[in-house]
Amino acid sequence: MTATASPRATLRDWLGMAVLVLPALLASMDLSVLFMASPWISADLAPTVSQHLWIMDIYGFMMAGLLITMGSLGDRIGRRKLLLIGAVAFGAASVLAAFASSAEMLIAARVLLGLGGATLAPSTLSLIRGMFLDENQRRTAVGIWTGAFTGGIAVGPIVGGLLLEHFHWGSVFLINVPVMVLLLVLAPVLIREARDPNPGRFDLFGALLSLAAVLPVIYGIKKIAEDGAHWSSLTPIAVGIVFAGLFVWRQLTATSPMIDVRLFTRAAFTGSILSNAIVVFATAGMGLLAVTFMQTVLGYAPFAAALWMLPTVAGSFIGVALASTLARSIGPALLVGAGLLTAALGFVGVSFMTPESHVGLLIAAYSVLTLGVGMTATMVTSLVLTTAPPEKAGAASALAETSAEFGGALGIALLGTLAGTIYRDTMRDNPVDGTGAAGEVAADTIGAAVAVAGDVPDRVSGPLLQQAFDAYTHGFTVSAIVGATVLTVAVLATTMLRGVSARQVADAQEKV
Repeated sequence: MTATASPRATLRDWLGMAVLVLPALLASMDLSVLFMASPWISADLAPTVSQHLWIMDIYGFMMAGLLITMGSLGDRIGRRKLLLIGAVAFGAASVLAAFASSAEMLIAARVLLGLGGATLAPSTLSLIRGMFLDENQRRTAVGIWTGAFTGGIAVGPIVGGLLLEHFHWGSVFLINVPVMVLLLVLAPVLIREARDPNPGRFDLFGALLSLAAVLPVIYGIKKIAEDGAHWSSLTPIAVGIVFAGLFVWRQLTATSPMIDVRLFTRAAFTGSILSNAIVVFATAGMGLLAVTFMQTVLGYAPFAAALWMLPTVAGSFIGVALASTLARSIGPALLVGAGLLTAALGFVGVSFMTPESHVGLLIAAYSVLTLGVGMTATMVTSLVLTTAPPEKAGAASALAETSAEFGGALGIALLGTLAGTIYRDTMRDNPVDGTGAAGEVAADTIGAAVAVAGDVPDRVSGPLLQQAFDAYTHGFTVSAIVGATVLTVAVLATTMLRGVSARQVADAQEKV
């Protein structure tokens, strides 16, 4: 059917799309909304380094591990029904997180948030696709959804900063509740139910295997970053790899597999998935470190830090617009490669930061980074659809979303762990005279150092803060160099995209 013959969306459909964009925005925003609240959480709940990183990244890991599972479940029970169930879970978990009284309680709440968030993203996108049959309107609607989903990571710290200026850190979670209530009220009125008429049986065993593959590997990688390569860190990785193999075997042999793993035999498909995961890995990991640096080392209040972050959001949208304009005339391999190198250049700029640097240097470098991310991210859905068979477009899109969430959570975990380890080792190797037990506490996190500095004599607090700022800056800049290196090496993945033309990408955009 041609675009002119397809029914055009009604006002109800556009209103329904607006309702669906909000939970997609919140689902991705919760990856980064805690960045600004990190020092407050450290001071209030006193988490260990490991607990602090789990608070930050367990949400993304749970969401990444469950996206395909929840997308498959929505095909069977109804995507709108799953969306409403997820809204209840997401809202309830948000309340639990807002009033958490311990690090363990907050980690548990973030696990539940990841479970709820995993139902929101695939449900909203699949519902939007079914609501817009006209190709031009559908492309516009999916573009708005993609902008909201990818932009949520950049918007998170800004929203968090605005709330923290006036409210308790728990407010960054409570903002989710009214949106979920609005979704529960309006979705049944504005959005039609949709499901796969012949979905096959739900693969519960495959869903469990996917989680068993993801979480042990991430745990092991985090332990390596913290303590080095020991049996306690290598064993979980080995266990996760075994379960990953079982998951692949299950998908190859199941009557109704969750995903078609044979898609990865296509070099261009694999290259686009890898490029997507790596660029989100870099930007999400640096986002946590950058906003912490602004608040602790540079001394900016949350509201001021949020205002300074606005140009970084603009960089992302400019990247999206630039890539969309150039996509019809420039091949995706060149365009994605240019985006990765642009983001890497932003990382290089961040690596020049010192405790005495002006915040403008950080924002300029970070804006270049988000410009490259925008250029790369906007191509991913089109590339995945181009390189996958048309009948596998739904599963391929779910894989693209999963790679983004997994990459973001992994970036927070690894780059955050690297910076934290460098900070901790630097502080413990060179303790400030006169700090005693307080020095041990300050060596845990930069937030703890700032809190301790207010309780020790003035002759000690000044040197302690200076040492803490220098140590954190060192970890911050080393992580930036690692990020730049990862993105530069990732350009090699774009060689897998050489067989895809700009015309093929444009045609795929019309079929989304």
